[in-house]
Amino acid sequence: MTNKRVLITGAAGFLGSHLCDRFIKEGFHVIGMDNLLTGNIRNIEHLFPLKQFEYYHHDVSKFVHVPGELDYILHFASPASPIDYLKMPIQTLKVGSLGTHNLLGLAKEKKARILVASTSEVYGDPNVHPQPEEYWGNVNPVGPRGVYDEAKRFMESITMAYHNFHGVDTRIIRIFNTYGPRMRLDDGRALPAFMSQALTGQDLTVFGDGSQTRSFCYVDDLVEGIYRLLMSDYHLPVNIGNPAEISLLQFAEEIIALTGTKQKIIFQPLPKDDPKQRKPDITKAKQLLGWEPKVDRKDGLKITFEYFKQALGK
Repeated sequence: MTNKRVLITGAAGFLGSHLCDRFIKEGFHVIGMDNLLTGNIRNIEHLFPLKQFEYYHHDVSKFVHVPGELDYILHFASPASPIDYLKMPIQTLKVGSLGTHNLLGLAKEKKARILVASTSEVYGDPNVHPQPEEYWGNVNPVGPRGVYDEAKRFMESITMAYHNFHGVDTRIIRIFNTYGPRMRLDDGRALPAFMSQALTGQDLTVFGDGSQTRSFCYVDDLVEGIYRLLMSDYHLPVNIGNPAEISLLQFAEEIIALTGTKQKIIFQPLPKDDPKQRKPDITKAKQLLGWEPKVDRKDGLKITFEYFKQALGK
């Protein structure tokens, strides 16, 4: 057991709740914070009886105060799927800007190390493939996805400014597509959409011709990468994701095979500024953290499918 205290924002979300579990397991005292805009309290209910867990219902876009000492902060609060940030554009911009500013201020005051959750979306619709951390991206700041992309790009800038100007101990992770239990059924991203469509007898919707690619990382692998980055001494951005690339059409076919459903695949027009390719270059994560994904997509999808079946009462 350790007496170290960690604040995790977005604690009731998909990634935040898995991080709470991991830090409890590592013996930390965990303070979870969420305003439940897109998170679900059920994801962390099992932690409520524990002495080493406490929960604050709070919007980090407003001033953040946590009494007592604080060793680490993980900033994971944000709408993260297109369906959410198109519905809540202002909140998305605020949590990435004001929220990050508030938490960096808290880190400075408490002399805590802070890790901020950035995203592969900072690369936009990339002209470089796979995407290394040195690539500056191809983002449309006034397009519909700009509210998320630019919030995260600002998050990285202000984090570096606090590091360079105030000497705050910072870490920046760029997260690529991740999946696993506790994803929301109505999340709008490819995997939950395909699985809930397959389980409810609907045809699977693929946007465009389905040739656009994604790389899917299982949540346990991602959490391991986050933990290693937090404990490392590297302050520049690091990609964490699974470089096993697959087209969305192939992915839809994999889901149909896994679920044993008879639905067909239908095609819809491609959303504006939808990235055509997405694959992390994880050279840095391998070299600096000794990290690479371990869970095979076939195994990860089986576990996730069981979760979705249960969630839908199937």
